[in-house]
Amino acid sequence: MPAVQGPVTGGKGATVLGPGGFDLATVGYQQEEYFISGDATSYVADGALASDGNWTVSKGTTAPYTTRVVVRRPTDPAKFNGTVFVEWLNVSGGLDASPDWTYAHVELIREGAAWVGVSAQQVGIVGGGNALGAALALKNADPERYAALSHPGDDYSYDIYSQTGSAVWAEPGRLLGDLKPERVLAIGESQSAFRLSTYVNAVAPTAGVYNGYLIHSRGAVGAALTAGAQMPDPTLTRTDLDVPVLNFSSETDLVAKGLGYARARQPDTDRFRGWEVPGTAHADAYNLGIGDGDDGSGAADATLFAAMQDPPASVYGGVITCGTPINTGPHTYVLRSAVRALDQWVRTGEAPPSMPQVELAADGSIARDAQGLALGGIRTPQVDVPVAALSGVGQTGSNFCGLFGTTVPFSTAQLQAAQSTHDQFVTAWTASLDAAVTTGAVQAPDASNLRTVVQQSSVLR
Repeated sequence: MPAVQGPVTGGKGATVLGPGGFDLATVGYQQEEYFISGDATSYVADGALASDGNWTVSKGTTAPYTTRVVVRRPTDPAKFNGTVFVEWLNVSGGLDASPDWTYAHVELIREGAAWVGVSAQQVGIVGGGNALGAALALKNADPERYAALSHPGDDYSYDIYSQTGSAVWAEPGRLLGDLKPERVLAIGESQSAFRLSTYVNAVAPTAGVYNGYLIHSRGAVGAALTAGAQMPDPTLTRTDLDVPVLNFSSETDLVAKGLGYARARQPDTDRFRGWEVPGTAHADAYNLGIGDGDDGSGAADATLFAAMQDPPASVYGGVITCGTPINTGPHTYVLRSAVRALDQWVRTGEAPPSMPQVELAADGSIARDAQGLALGGIRTPQVDVPVAALSGVGQTGSNFCGLFGTTVPFSTAQLQAAQSTHDQFVTAWTASLDAAVTTGAVQAPDASNLRTVVQQSSVLR
């Protein structure tokens, strides 16, 4: 069992973790940082790894490590719902980032879940990945605060992730205050989802730490089990686990270069669900700015809705600028529903309904209607009563722009071709929203905010 130290203080006096957000105290939450240390084990494959994900691995070498975790939890223990989500922090930008917290924190907070973000990979601690965020790698951003951290390399990341989950179970008094976990769920987006895919197939069957997995925006192939290891293409999720896996895909994830999850599609089972969401991108305007300040009050919902008609082409004050306006779609709302669906699945044992897949054309691209919107998949009013053509592909520009999708606002004439007045638009949009609540695509509290937003919008006024 790893050792837990903290809450951590010192250095420049603040936790280093991606973009800043709103004051958690305003919603009854608090944040603390801890160090976790121990000896981590690498894993080696017992023979070739098959595409079906039914892998057998053996323990390899061991190495000492000290990493950090960030804990966000209800301040009042009575508001804790018993669920802890452990996010594998994303290091694609050369720093630790928490995209799943950003996308889903509104749902976590209103349900009273705790969240733990773990620096499972070396880049987040010492840098060496993408130069874009190198200054915010922990030891670069605050050498004094993070002097004790030591990561032996990503071959050990899988066991570090297991040990973090084990610490949540075994040391709740240290990590969670007075909260006692009843469920510990794994979650990770993008490159973290690649690693979770490999974790589920290779490590989860014997580690037995997590009660369920939300694999968010993975590609067709999992991350390497060890540095340089060849992984099967495609890599499916094994179906013999005794805990559920929910795989969430945007349009980008299905067909974009370097992702291509459509190659790894697999049928739903009693332990696997695949969700595919049209009108969404791997990352979008909510995830890249709007969501940072979303306190659940509805203000961010209004900002995101308005962005469909006036979408940004740059994020973070121009740190990244793309060739055309980026996606402003419903990704956050459906991911919140996925978070809730997984939690309920683990609580009750009843799987959520199977959802339709996004339709693909004969050439493997996404099939679209005359307005440029994807066919099939989990439907929302953003794509069924659209004010813009939302896509997960077609973006140009530097850095990560290819992951950000596009938004092309409709002209007044285009809008009037479907509904001639604002009131007719509101009626159609609200009916579609109600349908999305019924299917489980959108949660009722989000729908309540969105009804107000659309009624107060300027569409066709």
